Amino acid sequence: MADKHARLTIDGKDFDLPILSPTDGPDVLDIRKLYGQVGVFTYDPGFTSTAACDSTITFIDGDKGELLHRGYPIDQLAAKSHYLEVCYLLFYGNLPTAAELEQFESLVTRHTMIHEQMHYFFRGFRRDSHPMATMVGVVGAMSAFYHDSLDINDLHQREVASIRLIAKMPTIAAMAYKYSIGQPFVYPRNDLDYAANFLHMCFSVPAEPYNVDPILARAMDRIFTLHADHEQNASTSTVRLASSSGANPFACIAAGIACLWGPAHGGANQACLEMLREIGTVDRIPEYIARAKDKNDPFRLMGFGHRVYKNFDPRAKVMKQSADEVLDLMGIENNPTLQVAKELERIALEDPYFIEKKLYPNVDFYSGIILDAMGFPTSMFTPIFALARTVGWVSQWKEQLSDPQLKIGRPRQLYLGDTRRDYVEIENR
Repeated sequence: MADKHARLTIDGKDFDLPILSPTDGPDVLDIRKLYGQVGVFTYDPGFTSTAACDSTITFIDGDKGELLHRGYPIDQLAAKSHYLEVCYLLFYGNLPTAAELEQFESLVTRHTMIHEQMHYFFRGFRRDSHPMATMVGVVGAMSAFYHDSLDINDLHQREVASIRLIAKMPTIAAMAYKYSIGQPFVYPRNDLDYAANFLHMCFSVPAEPYNVDPILARAMDRIFTLHADHEQNASTSTVRLASSSGANPFACIAAGIACLWGPAHGGANQACLEMLREIGTVDRIPEYIARAKDKNDPFRLMGFGHRVYKNFDPRAKVMKQSADEVLDLMGIENNPTLQVAKELERIALEDPYFIEKKLYPNVDFYSGIILDAMGFPTSMFTPIFALARTVGWVSQWKEQLSDPQLKIGRPRQLYLGDTRRDYVEIENR
């Protein structure tokens, strides 16, 4: 029940609207009965002021620079936990005991292989296909192979589908990468952890042994952890909208991948690295800094500031630590792109213009640097993001299906087109 209410006056008539109070964050005006009582809609392009659901999974306070998963701060999870433990937390709601975590990790590990016939899907794509295009198709096609986990009304099947998606997404992403560079697929290994297994599938070849460096594996695990969920962003909302129609889980996640592909969402770290390469050398940085400060110049520095975080991105501090470790391991003396990144970072943290406008390097800035240093092409940045975000998507999907208030998503519109017109025969036009 709402303890507070708002009064809306239209044409001299007053209407009562309940105000709901969350456990954290701003109060919410309940407009569910607005159209039925008043006969008007609300208008909110981008849904920036509209809550489409209630959730207990992730909370963001952009002004404080705070990101909580089930109440736990992201910096604590990134420093003390690891990706599969965070997966358990997001999916089940609590941190696991040692026995629960061991069982969960074993369950995920035993589901990393994909159906052998699915290999033919990859060979149906052109070699130069973007890995995201491949992932959208292959993940959607999973519903043609795993018929025993399509019933969304069966709690056990929901869990099986979720585990399969979390487990198989690294395999699918790695296969998309291998196919794009003309190398043979590498099967997953049960003796490696989640992040190390992904790196092994991406960079090993049958001709010689490949040992995953623990620093790179830890950095990759942090990238996964820091991208695991981010509340009701565009791709998560897409998964929820697709789910509201009763679509199967693989179709819903494929829809999320398609949405994440957009450069304004999952492609931000790719855009950041492409910007660094455009700048080219350290001596050209002042020119681009001046362009970024010029209101009449369309150029914008990518990887700085964030739409949600008005202060700083809490994930960026942890990602910077990983970036420093990886760059120290790989060396940047002969890499002009990474030299540009380090100098641009230094300027952004010291320049009064950036400090005043709170344009701090964000998680996309550092993740792009790390992935580039590891040897991934920019085309793989968004697939890795999709891999990491899968647990957030399936957790939100699972939560939505358990919501007794679940309704099919059906946004309204402000119609500005022609009013009724009568058809005119073609000879009279």
